[in-house]
Amino acid sequence: MPEMTNPNEEILSENALQNEIEKATQVTEDYGEDQIQVLEGLEAVRKRPGMYIGSTDVRGLHHLVYEIVDNSIDEALAGFCKKIVVVLHKDGSVSVEDDGRGFPVGIHPKVGRPAVEVCLTILHAGGKFGGGGYKVSGGLHGVGASVVNALSRHLTVTVYQDGKIYQQEYARGKYLYDLKVIGDTDRTGTTIEFLPDVISPDNPDGIFETGNFEYETLRNRLREMAFLNKGIRIIYRDERGEEVKEDDFCFEGGLREFVKYLNRNKTPLFPEPIYTEGLKDGVLVEVAMQYNDSYQDSIYSFANNIATPDGGTHLMGFNTALTRAINDYGRRFKILKDSESNLKGEDVRESLTAIVSIKMEDPQFESQTKSKLGSGQVRGIVDSLVTEELTTYLEENPAIAKLILDRCLGAARAREAARKARELTRRKTVLESASLPGKLADCSERDPAKCEIFMVEGDSAGGSAKEGRDRHFQAILPLRGKILNVEKTRLDRALSNQEIKAMITAFGCGIGDDFDESKLRYHRIVCMTDADVDGAHIRILLLTFFYRYMRPLVEKGYVYAAMPPLYKVTRGKTERYVYDDDELQRVLDELGRDPKPEIQRYKGLGEMSSEQLWTTTMNPETRTMMRITPEDAMEADQLFTLLMGDQVEPRKQFIQQNSDLVKDLDV
Repeated sequence: MPEMTNPNEEILSENALQNEIEKATQVTEDYGEDQIQVLEGLEAVRKRPGMYIGSTDVRGLHHLVYEIVDNSIDEALAGFCKKIVVVLHKDGSVSVEDDGRGFPVGIHPKVGRPAVEVCLTILHAGGKFGGGGYKVSGGLHGVGASVVNALSRHLTVTVYQDGKIYQQEYARGKYLYDLKVIGDTDRTGTTIEFLPDVISPDNPDGIFETGNFEYETLRNRLREMAFLNKGIRIIYRDERGEEVKEDDFCFEGGLREFVKYLNRNKTPLFPEPIYTEGLKDGVLVEVAMQYNDSYQDSIYSFANNIATPDGGTHLMGFNTALTRAINDYGRRFKILKDSESNLKGEDVRESLTAIVSIKMEDPQFESQTKSKLGSGQVRGIVDSLVTEELTTYLEENPAIAKLILDRCLGAARAREAARKARELTRRKTVLESASLPGKLADCSERDPAKCEIFMVEGDSAGGSAKEGRDRHFQAILPLRGKILNVEKTRLDRALSNQEIKAMITAFGCGIGDDFDESKLRYHRIVCMTDADVDGAHIRILLLTFFYRYMRPLVEKGYVYAAMPPLYKVTRGKTERYVYDDDELQRVLDELGRDPKPEIQRYKGLGEMSSEQLWTTTMNPETRTMMRITPEDAMEADQLFTLLMGDQVEPRKQFIQQNSDLVKDLDV
């Protein structure tokens, strides 16, 4: 998801920088007991919310929902919950309802307050900390309910248990009244409704920058949870608009259906995913996989429903088993010749879509964000289960096995060709300017953190950009025409494209497995294309290449899209640059329409003088840029496949469904 930002930090003079350092390091001399601040209850959460939910922007906002849903999912994993209902209400609140056992309502023996209140007001209180409440549990930090309560302007918990309906309300983490019975019931479960504490004119001490939940973002996550927990029904309803939107997710096939969903815009090599499920030493392993006609792998791993984008021991075990089983089968049945080397991991993973999910008690992660699983015993367990299942499958399905081996052998040949091509594009050192592409107008600065490079299409725009830039820190790389669509080809062919080779050489950091962030020569890589359909196409071709073969550039926020103006509005001596049609109407209203202002519509960057291009699009003091970052790697992967892949019909449907978003299509 792109985020709007001005990426140019202020560069302080040496004296100003020293002053800032002195201010930041000043310590009062009368340091004593009254300087020690004690944060009681949930005050620590409100003081440092980023420590608990990552951020206070829209991502942190969504995290509140995930934490409460995770509690309901834990009930489902324990075998007590079948249905979860998530509703976005008109007033900005969210409710999560389940049919589990319900929060315990009895008096906690140590605290002397109802257990539900303890869970909602005390950090690290709950059934996930060794008390035997849950064998398997998710949640990013295991402190979900209390953190959500602390960061909510208002929260109501309703518990259905033992024939009674219990309720308690809170404001910013503090209860408003004691837990009370408000009625009778014949069901069990819990409903939590909360209103995030959003900053506003009437609430300046709020926490969140926005209270606008993104429908699609939550929908994707809830669908994912339903895939990962087969048979669980998750109903998602958005009541904020004029028309209520509702989704009903329930997948009896679990990971099998997940893989089919991920491959929906691709052509699978065989109809049904390969699936294995097993329990060993307390670790439940589920794996589903299916090859397709793409040239990319889409392999995702989870531990207790938590996405592990950096992999870990479960993914290591899967990769080892996959490579061994396919090589062993190829040798035994003479598909791999004696003169041929074994297939490598990257060969057997090409064009594979797979989900690896493990569930266990007390998983160990290598970081607080739980992005990588570290539990040592999991690797061997996944390895043995997958090896056994995949070996049996290949032997029982020789026709499919032959298709898989042929695909892997093709990948191996392409890998070798790509290796040779890569050697021609690899830059030896940052200082060897002779190895840089001839058409690159480089900058003089050598600190990558201060450098930026503009990818500009066409000689005309390239010439204006070169003349208008600040040569100290801005480099220009002109591109001729549209680069190759790498979604439809292997890396070896991509490396034969002159424009792609020029970018790889200019960036200096390598690609694929050779990518080395420390060698990146520019920390801002800017796609500067025309503000029309062709410009958008060139930009998506560039982004496809970056995402497929230099993904860390995108994931770590090095990639930007320039935002050139669409119009120049002139009235007398007043000139205004306008970036979209809505802004144009506002500017016209502001300037007045009598006499009528002159409106110039820019068809391309080449129509601007070097001074205009600098002022509107390149000057750090006045420009606006869009940083390209994937909010959800899985959805980003699917979007690139949809927009740039071979399947025409899904793309046509996508365009039809989203045509109303385009107000003024310039073809």
